[in-house]
Amino acid sequence: MDLQEIPPELSGPSVNLPALVSDMERRVPYAAALLCRNGGLQVQVRDREQSVTEIAPRQGLVLSAWNGAYFEEMASSDLSREHMFGLARRFMGAVQPRLRGAVRPRLRGAVRPRLCGAVRPVASDGGIDPGQAQRTHYATACVEDPTTLSAKEKLDLCLDLQARARKLNPRIVNVQVRYMETLESKAFVNRVRQLSQNVLRLRLSVMVFVSDGQQLQYDWLGKDATGGLEAVRLNDDDLRRVCESAVAMLSAKKVPPGMYDVICCPDVSGVIAHEAFGHGVELDIFLKDRARSEQYLGKPIASPLVDILDDPSYPGGHGTYFFDDEGQLSSPTYIIRHGVFERGLSDLYSAHSLRVPRSANGRRESFERKVYVRMSNTFFGRGKTPVSEMIESVERGVYLEHSSSGMEDPKGWGMQVTSQYGVEILNGKLTGRRFAPIGITGYVPDILQSVLAVGDDFKLSGGTCGKGHKEWVPVSSGGPHLKLKARLG
Repeated sequence: MDLQEIPPELSGPSVNLPALVSDMERRVPYAAALLCRNGGLQVQVRDREQSVTEIAPRQGLVLSAWNGAYFEEMASSDLSREHMFGLARRFMGAVQPRLRGAVRPRLRGAVRPRLCGAVRPVASDGGIDPGQAQRTHYATACVEDPTTLSAKEKLDLCLDLQARARKLNPRIVNVQVRYMETLESKAFVNRVRQLSQNVLRLRLSVMVFVSDGQQLQYDWLGKDATGGLEAVRLNDDDLRRVCESAVAMLSAKKVPPGMYDVICCPDVSGVIAHEAFGHGVELDIFLKDRARSEQYLGKPIASPLVDILDDPSYPGGHGTYFFDDEGQLSSPTYIIRHGVFERGLSDLYSAHSLRVPRSANGRRESFERKVYVRMSNTFFGRGKTPVSEMIESVERGVYLEHSSSGMEDPKGWGMQVTSQYGVEILNGKLTGRRFAPIGITGYVPDILQSVLAVGDDFKLSGGTCGKGHKEWVPVSSGGPHLKLKARLG
């Protein structure tokens, strides 16, 4: 398809959005409309199985309104003109203008239309800033556009990767290749803005399983991006590296628990950023009094070497987009700058309630879900220390590779990050001795204040993030290598 145009399933209905918003604003001080469409393709190849699965397109409309006292949303999957205007009339019939001492009306929504989320009361009496006037379409830049290829061509790409990896070592018992392609199209309108975007996301991974006759081990390598196939292709060196790593897992031992000097690869650094100062600074958590970080606004919380950012505008990141689901244009947000906690991440509701500037972090899983404050690309800022110098500075420590999971407690500020493996460092050199699995645990400020060096490199890794084990959205995390002190086990 032509990424420079939103899909025809949205382009027709989008013509009606300005009139919808205008009609709603006869009854409320602020209104907005959002059209969403998601679809894609997934390919999976194993030794005994091949599958190509369409990610069925889902599309719908979300109407949002602020009546001077609270926000409401209503959504529907029916995008016919008659239904859209009828939905807006019913919505406005339920969302009454603010009256002194008025009782909140009860809104009930069926599956079509349905109510998205609960009423969200707001203490602030200020108006809603619709932003500067703008009318723009945005699209992911591609050199090799995968949407021009057939499903068979994408299957052949995966089969070729599997065949090339399968023959690299006799201990390989299976190779699994996964390819995922999703196209997210949106159109947003308020009284001054008409924005649309096509965001193309790709993920390609190879997982290698090996056996020595007594145990089964594995490792994986993946690439992801907003962009074309050129951003995720894997070469022979990539495949050789993951196969050698999987074989090395057969001799991995448990790490002796204790405090270590640790070098974190960008993948592990990113999960620390995501868990330590990602979820815990989403400002809807502040409104629920569930974030300990709130006590440290404007105060030093990390080593002066540490910057942490969230940036949905970062080129090529898996969590990249051009504007959020409330029409806020993407831009970087410094969460921590030179060790000082500067600000959190917001959606329209939390920014308005707390009277802070908005960031472009109002995101929803789909038109059927309410908007939440969500991360995008969250990472440590680049430093100045070469990675080789960081390793040479360690007498006894561990180099951590491949994060596999992370957890945090915004209230208690405990954190755990688990890596697929770590490699021993002795007298400034990697010994090749491998520990697996291996995890960092600790108190967030202790971990961040222990950062001794920040690498001059940078890399992002993508995935999906759930909020409360649900509401999944694409994100990425990363940054440079970090040297820090941490408890491993």
